[in-house]
Amino acid sequence: MTEQTSQIFPRRTNIDVLVENLPLEGRKVLDIGCGSGAMVRALAKRGATAMGVDPSEGEVTAARSEAAVADEGYEVSGAEALPFQDDSFDAAIFFNSLHHIPAELMADGLEEAARVVKPKGLIYVAEPLAQGPHFQAMLPVEDETVVRAQAYDALRTFTGGKHCQELSEIVYEAPILYPDFQAFRDRIVAADAERAERVEQVEPELKAAFEGYAESQDGKYLFAQPMRINLLQVN
Repeated sequence: MTEQTSQIFPRRTNIDVLVENLPLEGRKVLDIGCGSGAMVRALAKRGATAMGVDPSEGEVTAARSEAAVADEGYEVSGAEALPFQDDSFDAAIFFNSLHHIPAELMADGLEEAARVVKPKGLIYVAEPLAQGPHFQAMLPVEDETVVRAQAYDALRTFTGGKHCQELSEIVYEAPILYPDFQAFRDRIVAADAERAERVEQVEPELKAAFEGYAESQDGKYLFAQPMRINLLQVN
């Protein structure tokens, strides 16, 4: 493993940044694109009534199979047609999920978030930048430069509309720690099941990139991923 450091952005954990910017205790919070529910459980653990939605039945089944932390639930749904009434939540989160929505539906997903969040409620959008060691390690499987740019463009267009105002934009570097290559492999396939075939085709190249771009930490593999947070308030 190669030792790599970056001084460009402060290094923070994703959850530390979230709890500093999004009130959770006693709030109803929706995680859009929740995957297997890790963020939903983190929200519930910190006092939120947390709901997660994901278009993958397999991911929602996996989320429901985990032991409940507190007050949480899951539904199968795409971001563009949320199964909730207007003004149902105090906040909505897109955590590493906006760029996974088809480009033509990103605006609809943001509109739906604004619809289900109460006036003066918050929308928290966390997106990885198309740079850094983790991004580089993934390139043998997929180059997300374009889709990540499309997500940011959709967000900028949306925040200029009548529904929301932007309160802040924060950029930092999040640590991602893996015990081994298999954990990295599993994560990138879980984020998009269509990657599975490509991962098999390029596995030796992917493993070499994984080992080459990682930092060493206590026998594990550490990656730095630059992140951008956009915090919006619903009008």
